[in-house]
Amino acid sequence: MKKVNLLSPGNTNTKTAKNSLKTFILYLSPYNYNSKGINLCPKASTGCALACLYTAGRGAFSNVQQARQNKTEYYLRDKKGFVLNLSNQIMKEYSKAKKGGYKIAFRLNGTTDIDFVYLLQKYANLDISTLKDYAVFYDYSKILGKCIKYLKHPNYTVAFSRSESNEAETNEAIKLGINVAAVFSGDLPQKYKGAKVVDGDSSDLVMIYNKNVILGLKAKGKARKDTSGFVINTDLPF
Repeated sequence: MKKVNLLSPGNTNTKTAKNSLKTFILYLSPYNYNSKGINLCPKASTGCALACLYTAGRGAFSNVQQARQNKTEYYLRDKKGFVLNLSNQIMKEYSKAKKGGYKIAFRLNGTTDIDFVYLLQKYANLDISTLKDYAVFYDYSKILGKCIKYLKHPNYTVAFSRSESNEAETNEAIKLGINVAAVFSGDLPQKYKGAKVVDGDSSDLVMIYNKNVILGLKAKGKARKDTSGFVINTDLPF
């Protein structure tokens, strides 16, 4: 099995560096940025794709982008081998945390929207709920079905990502008590669609410690120039 380092330390990301738990992130190439043109963010909207933070921060460096592309090609070429490798790396960090008596966090979709929890069970026989004493997992997703599927999971939290084209699903997520991530152009409002807005930029782990809230994110990078509706204009009524 190829020994490819799949997990990146969270302290290399501006927001996850604020996490209270040591965090590990899996970064692949998003959307259809791969040799096979397979969309690894199947529900990505036009606004989401244009505002993607794939090239933000360290992602702006060509060597970082190449590393992510290499991992993506590995995943597409040998999904089982990739997942087994991922499982081994998760267990390695979990064992360290257990031995050291501290808790860790994993974000397996830093720039994609894949059901890795299912794949870990299928290919590596790893049920991440067995790691709940020292590890938590979390993700953002535009796939409402995935958010619903894992709503009651003991240590995997999935926040639904609002876009300009999924208003009905956003409303359904709020109704079901699922945290919803939404991007705003200016200062965060106190409420959105009747739900409390919390500062989602303060830490990635805000979604774990809050329930039935809007994870308010401020527009960054290309999103500042969004005209699709992906970014909610705080100067207009909503």
